[in-house]
Amino acid sequence: MKISTKGRYALRMMLDLAAHQEDGYVSLAEIAARQGISKKYLEQIVPLLTHADFLLTSRGFQGGYRLTKAASDYTVKDILRLTEGSLAPVACASNHPAACERSASCPTLPLWQGLNRVIDDYLSSITLQDLADNERRHAL
Repeated sequence: MKISTKGRYALRMMLDLAAHQEDGYVSLAEIAARQGISKKYLEQIVPLLTHADFLLTSRGFQGGYRLTKAASDYTVKDILRLTEGSLAPVACASNHPAACERSASCPTLPLWQGLNRVIDDYLSSITLQDLADNERRHAL
């Protein structure tokens, strides 16, 4: 499994918003500058996040973006699943596997299903708040 640039940047954007939640609405220009990400690239990610109700938007002079919920309510899995689709290491390990003629007798299927569970459990156990807290500890 390889996480795309879109997934990594969406996570960084959400983490930036979590760190600046008290600031109200934050502009894409501010996020782009702090994160070293092109504003144009962030503009491509925003629709995914807003349609999933991860972000609130405000237009106008003081406009920008903010999280719809507390940072502790977003898991890394939620964000990456939105941007990446399935996080399964192989197609047959996903929760809704494509029909495979070998699945009933495949000796490696349990391996892939186990790896998928480990990935899901790990990414579900980490929230944006966890990442923000870790970032704050390292900044001190």
